Amino acid sequence: MDRLQLLFTKDGLHYQLLRNRKVLEEQTFCAGEEAPPNAVEQKLNEILQQKSFGEIAVISALNHFTMMPEGYSQHENGYQLIGYNAPVDPRKEELMLSVNRKYQIQFYYTFPKAFYQPLKAQNQPVTFNFSGEKFLNSIAPKAQKEIHINLYPQQCEFLATEDKKVILYNNLDVSSEVDFLYFIMFTLSKIGFGTQETRFFVYGETTENDTFISELRKFVRHLKIVFDNIPERHFILTP
Repeated sequence: MDRLQLLFTKDGLHYQLLRNRKVLEEQTFCAGEEAPPNAVEQKLNEILQQKSFGEIAVISALNHFTMMPEGYSQHENGYQLIGYNAPVDPRKEELMLSVNRKYQIQFYYTFPKAFYQPLKAQNQPVTFNFSGEKFLNSIAPKAQKEIHINLYPQQCEFLATEDKKVILYNNLDVSSEVDFLYFIMFTLSKIGFGTQETRFFVYGETTENDTFISELRKFVRHLKIVFDNIPERHFILTP
């Protein structure tokens, strides 16, 4: 049976249909400004109605989340912890947990019930994960100060690491490249990372964000594009 992979981003949905490791079908859907509020939900239902899948894997990059040390067990506080960073509506959002044992941290995140319920209603196994956890498993930091940036359409997530330890993770909706560049510089100053000593690694939609990368190069000394999303090769979805 075929495997369906779904990646939810700000106002968007990227999906891949795979048989073994071969990508049979792939599409990125981005709701435009004039699209109805439930455009992504409609697209999800359209995909699910196409056929039966042997397995469905879901990754959320939506920025309703909080990061905690691994082992934190007061799960009843999950909504409240996320609410410090973003408005949360428990009536419309399912509370989820994703654990990364490699770095001994865990993410509480919420996932819209409008997406969660039709997925759980399928007769196939469905797994859920948070993009930050998958991002962490996809990098290999060294004993230095590093910033890892994963770019999406209209959104990005980034990690700060030092001596192979996670210092900071954030996930942002990006309205303009200037705003995001300012936020990166502001974050560096707050965590004590200098622009000349810190090494930057960029992944994801690098071609679409070449202007941002060009501007970032003006301020930092070390920058490397590690992974560029192309058809059938996606940084977060590729095993």
